[in-house]
Amino acid sequence: MLSSYQSNLENFLHWVSEKPNDIFLKQPIGPEYIDFSYQASGETVKKIANFLKNNLKDGPKHIGILSKNSSYWILSDLAISCAGAISVPFYATLTGPQLNQVLVHSDCQILIVGKLDNWEEMKKGIPPHMLVLHTPESEGSEGAFWDKVLNDYPMIPQIHTPNHAELATIVYTSGTTGSPKGVMISNGSIAKALNLAREIAYLETPNTRFISYLPLCHIAERNIVEFACIASGGTIYFVENLTTFSQNLVSARPTHFLAVPRIWAKFQEGIVQKIGGQKKLDLLLKIPVLSGFIKQKIKKGLGLDQAMLMLTGAAPMPQALLAWYQKIGFHIQEAYGMTENMGMNTLMPRHKIKLGTVGTSHKTCETRIHEATGEIQMKADYNSWGYYKEPGLTDELFEDGWLKTGDMGKIDQEGYLSIVGRVKDNFKTAKGQYVSPAPIENILLVDPLIEQSCVVGVNLPQPIALIVLSQEGKNIEKSVLVEELNKLRLSTHPHFKNYEHVHKMVVLKEEWTVENNRLTPTLKIKRPQIEHAFEQWFESWYEHPEAVIFE
Repeated sequence: MLSSYQSNLENFLHWVSEKPNDIFLKQPIGPEYIDFSYQASGETVKKIANFLKNNLKDGPKHIGILSKNSSYWILSDLAISCAGAISVPFYATLTGPQLNQVLVHSDCQILIVGKLDNWEEMKKGIPPHMLVLHTPESEGSEGAFWDKVLNDYPMIPQIHTPNHAELATIVYTSGTTGSPKGVMISNGSIAKALNLAREIAYLETPNTRFISYLPLCHIAERNIVEFACIASGGTIYFVENLTTFSQNLVSARPTHFLAVPRIWAKFQEGIVQKIGGQKKLDLLLKIPVLSGFIKQKIKKGLGLDQAMLMLTGAAPMPQALLAWYQKIGFHIQEAYGMTENMGMNTLMPRHKIKLGTVGTSHKTCETRIHEATGEIQMKADYNSWGYYKEPGLTDELFEDGWLKTGDMGKIDQEGYLSIVGRVKDNFKTAKGQYVSPAPIENILLVDPLIEQSCVVGVNLPQPIALIVLSQEGKNIEKSVLVEELNKLRLSTHPHFKNYEHVHKMVVLKEEWTVENNRLTPTLKIKRPQIEHAFEQWFESWYEHPEAVIFE
């Protein structure tokens, strides 16, 4: 075991030396896997690094990665560091113009391209002067090619040892409220965050296994899969595609697993359906002889029977969903953070879960609530330096050394933090009152009939809720659905002030997805885009005689 974690590259090279024949990466191809040992991965990283270093020119040594998750993504990131350059990963769902915007802003000299669903569209955004290196999974036909580089280039003669004071990566935010910003993260921040997480993330456990399927360019997946796996000397399994996700998860049987709330909700839906309904599950769990067997069978069926660490984050986890999982023996810990603080502000203690909160601050992190705005602010030695080429935005990010999260919250007497909304999401009604939509949405999302929710109400007397039905909601007869939704609407009223009461519920036809630009790649709603798409109907919906309206 490493006595102290260092940069991502140094941690990797340690395991290349210590256990060269152990499997580092497992790439699925149908029912089979291509295995990459630590030694073979090390050789590949050093050859690719030699090519990258030889093709870098004067100026910022920034190299982009544009690919869905795969072994080549991880190897590319390590090779960039080995070449003494800075990695700049991009979401694989960008359009051509969006890609061009971040490529130009980030000053990338080289772009590594891998597995993509829309290469023909995305390649239009690559500046003509830019060198493109294609991995074996890329559809590209112009530029340099991974396998040829491995044949033509020897291993780099001198590996760059990352300095903790140097920049390691620029991580572009998913852009929920505007243009993506390039968050600068140093090698020191990565090392400090890993050492802080050593015990709570079980990084000293032998034979750790991780599965990578959420975007690797997002800080949560980067931390909890790439950085954590490499620090622990573990193995990363990948998901081939959406249809093979369940199969790949069962094959991996990860010891560490992260899922956003929407995925945990999908799991719940599948479990209940497979068992034959919630009432049957409740009955089985009440029978002492069967209860333990059922819980274990559920875990094994998902592929999570070996999971020591089960996490959720990126969006609020409904209390009812967490409570449901507790009943079947899942200790899901909610993590709260943002790209700017390495995703590490608070974590729910495993053995002292408090529903309605996101846990307590990490040991070296201070958290406060701003008296005037109610904003959550924090300090930590692993915080980002700020935003690349945006000194004004960087200044706005900090207040007297405290990082401003943009979230509103409360801290109780035991130090547990609760999120109550977003400072910028609050809107002013026609009555002049400010409404925070997130708490209302969170209550609505607990209901199994609702898949997605967005509460709006700028310049309306009262808020209205835009909702997308779950599969269960779509299967219900319309008159029953209307009755149930109206009951739900009225049931939220006691939790809020009069001016926050939901006046109407609008059932929308189309699901919000990444593809239709209603969700970020991490499945958060893009509130401005949703509001803009439907704002022309807000007043007519508000004046509609029915309380539940169908688009």
